[in-house]
Amino acid sequence: MDRRSLIKNAGIAGVLSAGLAPAVHAQAAVRWRLASSFPKTLPTIFGSAEKFAETVKALSGGKFEVSVHAGGELVPPFGVVDALQGNTVEMAQTASYYFTGKDPIFAFGCAVPFGLTARQMDAWMEHGNGRKYLNEFYAKYNIVSMSAGNTGTQMGGWYRKEIKTVADLKGLKMRLGGGLFGEAMAKLGVVAQNMPAGEVYQALEKGTLDATEFVGPFDDERLGFQKVAKNYYYPGWWEGGAELEFFISKKAFDALSAENKAIVNAAADVAARDMTAKYDAQNPAALRRLVAAGTKLQAFSKEIMDAGYKASMEVFAGHEAKSPEFRKIHQDMRAFQRDQVLWNKFSEWRYDSYIAGLKL
Repeated sequence: MDRRSLIKNAGIAGVLSAGLAPAVHAQAAVRWRLASSFPKTLPTIFGSAEKFAETVKALSGGKFEVSVHAGGELVPPFGVVDALQGNTVEMAQTASYYFTGKDPIFAFGCAVPFGLTARQMDAWMEHGNGRKYLNEFYAKYNIVSMSAGNTGTQMGGWYRKEIKTVADLKGLKMRLGGGLFGEAMAKLGVVAQNMPAGEVYQALEKGTLDATEFVGPFDDERLGFQKVAKNYYYPGWWEGGAELEFFISKKAFDALSAENKAIVNAAADVAARDMTAKYDAQNPAALRRLVAAGTKLQAFSKEIMDAGYKASMEVFAGHEAKSPEFRKIHQDMRAFQRDQVLWNKFSEWRYDSYIAGLKL
């Protein structure tokens, strides 16, 4: 069996375990630049970009290399889509909902309020209509998308004061990651602020922010939020399974050979799986450390969850009324979600509920 057939039939796991790379030695060397929206201090998210580059180099025998640049090194963290449109870089690693100012549809590539979990997102993207519909949309921006990994269900953020009722949210200055969540929270009285992760600590310390959400225990601990805001709430109902994405210049991707396209796809799969597994492995210990250090871990009240759901549905309805494309993607996602909820009632949720009640 030749190497190309091996990749097709054995898959990336078999190729990596065998230590083999595609037969690309006769091809010209390829050099890409990847601009991330994240800092190097986050080995989970930024590590996904590094894993991608490492895998591309290994599979190509060093003929295809991707240099990885943290947010701000080549372009601003929130400037990666503009850079791709202008062919300034070949690819980016980001959270698509950072760009809902361009179009609300960008949110569906990452997370929407009361949306899909990590496994559900993966299923919708790869075996539902998610990736198909989003790549049709992204084509307007010279982008081809691939998953860069999923954080899983996120935490509800850090607050300088306790949030017991919806009234406590009124006037709250909160850093939000982006997307439709900011619109929903605005309906609840929150003053949304969108800023890169690296700027949040200082804003909380100075009091120019009252609260922030980012990801979960491992990342949040590294960013030091527990030092300036003691109240840690859950769950992040706006990010049931936040997907990070590799945005690739369509022009650059189309110029690749068939072998190199296969390498890019395989490397994205490796990086995505690694990032999600890393979060699941590292969050539990980080949460224990945070609580031991004095963090007040609290659940959002049902009142707040219900108010968030109502506000979110109003936001979705408003965008559906303006955009047939938004409506098509949102309705497709919800139909897929309904089937997933039905199945999970008899599988994951029932099993997890029982296990959670045991003394392991």
